[in-house]
Amino acid sequence: MKLGIIGLPQTGKKVLFELLTNTAISRENTESQKAISGIAIMKDVRFDKLAEMCKPQKRVPARIDIKLLPKIELGSDKNSDFFRELADVDALCHVVRVFKNESIYHVSGSINPTRDIDTINSELLLNDLIFVERRLEKIEKDRARKDDSRLQEEQKLMIKFKTHLESELPLRLLTLEKEEKALISGYSLLTLKKIMVLLNVDDSDLSNSSLISELCEKFKNQDIDFIPISVLLEKEIASLDSLEDRAEFMTDAGISESALNLIAKHSMELLGLISFFTIGKDEVKQWLIRKNSSAPEAAGAVHSDIQRGFIRAEVIKYADLIELGNEEAVKKAGKFYVMGKDYITEDADIINFRFNI
Repeated sequence: MKLGIIGLPQTGKKVLFELLTNTAISRENTESQKAISGIAIMKDVRFDKLAEMCKPQKRVPARIDIKLLPKIELGSDKNSDFFRELADVDALCHVVRVFKNESIYHVSGSINPTRDIDTINSELLLNDLIFVERRLEKIEKDRARKDDSRLQEEQKLMIKFKTHLESELPLRLLTLEKEEKALISGYSLLTLKKIMVLLNVDDSDLSNSSLISELCEKFKNQDIDFIPISVLLEKEIASLDSLEDRAEFMTDAGISESALNLIAKHSMELLGLISFFTIGKDEVKQWLIRKNSSAPEAAGAVHSDIQRGFIRAEVIKYADLIELGNEEAVKKAGKFYVMGKDYITEDADIINFRFNI
């Protein structure tokens, strides 16, 4: 799972990246106009409990690949590198400034979340519209040279996209058939990607739901997920030495979950992902897969050979293992399940795959 962080200058997106990846951006990287990549380790209490129970030699939690995009030149034709960097991300995290601080300038001169969201949305829409128009021109030339049914179908799809984009609506709102998705599988259409808007608020506004309600109403036809976070407060919490101090600080501030936890959960919901676990004395590992994945497809996340030679999946439900304490007790209780190829993997399943190649 790869998340691309975008936003206007001075929104707190660099500090957010450092918090999520637990790394510091060097001065050289800060001044660079290239994307910066990092890894965020997901925090999941279920993984921690399984690791505590198994005491493995190795612990491998799920992770999110994070890409911090450089600043975008509004209304400019110099953003080709910016858009190219976004092509391989699975979802977008748009950081929007809501916090007030007169010592930090705003690129537009004032705090206005609605305007800033519209600004970035418009740039993404324009990128896709330009791509679609150019693709239509290319298709028309190609069809003049040869009669190709695939080109004809793609032309129909591009015309549908063009009409939709000209209505100032993102492509992610469209329901695409399997065949249509295949036609555009190699295209970097940015408004097809799911997006969350992270509102960087003052800590006093974390519990203020009016702004979220207002923005949800304003952008109800855009399929946008909104998350309020105080990046500055999260930075203060991260600077504390002990987990106990951090937990106490969060409780006092009224924060139930860290920024990483919130972003990870929202990312998984946006992308339609769930997780399952493989456990043992050697390793406890968390895997991310698409919802409604079959047992062989889940096996493929571990290794393609396991999917190819899949025989069966031995499944324990997380809640049953925690309640009963160990695998032997689970088996005695009749809650150890042997599943075939038709089994649909459920969130938090603990699976051992049997295979032969």
